[in-house]
Amino acid sequence: MKIIFLGSGGSVPTKDRGLPAVLVEYLNELFLFDCGEGTLRQIMICSSKRNKRNEKSKENRGKNDKINFMNINKILITHFHADHIAGLIGIINTMNFLDRRSNLEIYGGAGIRSIIKNLPVPKDAMRFVKIYEISEGQVVEGRRYKIIPFKTQHTAESLGFVFEEKEKRKFLKEKAVALGIPEGKLYSGLQRGESINFNGRTINPDDVLSEPIKGRKIVYTGDTTPCENTVKFAERCDILIHDSTYSNIDIDKISDHGHSTALQAAETAKKANAKSLFLIHISQRYADSKILEDEAGKVFGNSYVVRDFTNVQISAPPEKKILIV
Repeated sequence: MKIIFLGSGGSVPTKDRGLPAVLVEYLNELFLFDCGEGTLRQIMICSSKRNKRNEKSKENRGKNDKINFMNINKILITHFHADHIAGLIGIINTMNFLDRRSNLEIYGGAGIRSIIKNLPVPKDAMRFVKIYEISEGQVVEGRRYKIIPFKTQHTAESLGFVFEEKEKRKFLKEKAVALGIPEGKLYSGLQRGESINFNGRTINPDDVLSEPIKGRKIVYTGDTTPCENTVKFAERCDILIHDSTYSNIDIDKISDHGHSTALQAAETAKKANAKSLFLIHISQRYADSKILEDEAGKVFGNSYVVRDFTNVQISAPPEKKILIV
């Protein structure tokens, strides 16, 4: 599982930071969370950077690590401010130009249907766009994952999202061998969670499977002030990606802006027992973002300020090691 921060800035782009967009790669599927202006170009730049990195690596030399944006199947929008949605115009237009045939699913809070249908894109471009208005707790189910929206405090429709790998159970071959079960179709049935009949007795999956192993969990808040609902949904997550627009030094100036400071994000991560915190939506006033990382780090040790094209990899459970590239 990989996370690619395509845009890490907030409201105003800078030469170093694009507008919010977070790409999750999981089992060869791409999920895009928010889509600020220029997101498609950021994908192209990121692909180039990854391939150049591979050329320098003996292990990966010759490997094509291009991100094919046509493989994005789901886009999840936290709210409708322009810095979070303006990139949809370019992505939908380009997918249409390249004759996309498969559906592109776009999810967001109440009102997103009207927003998307009124984008300045050709009418025929909407043939592959499927729009879903969702609210807190309406789970988007995949075969090996689920996406859970939750209410945040920024605008009336604003949502955060939990991307969570479903629990799985490891097949314990030694137990199957001890029960005398031959390898083959019977193993496959048990691995799928099905009971089997063998030598006149019933073997249940519980007889040969481990206890459930928690999957990887990523939480993305979008823009928000600190709120207990984030703490609730981020409980024991591996990665919390939290709005950190400002430093706490400036809290008196921004208390009504609907955003969080680095300190507040760190306090949320600590309350939620998160494993790591990634600070995003950085205001252009902090050319040196070290002030934010230091501020958060004093409260929550595993705090990192996101930069454009930061890659984060999470290894499979139970290790779930986090590697920042």
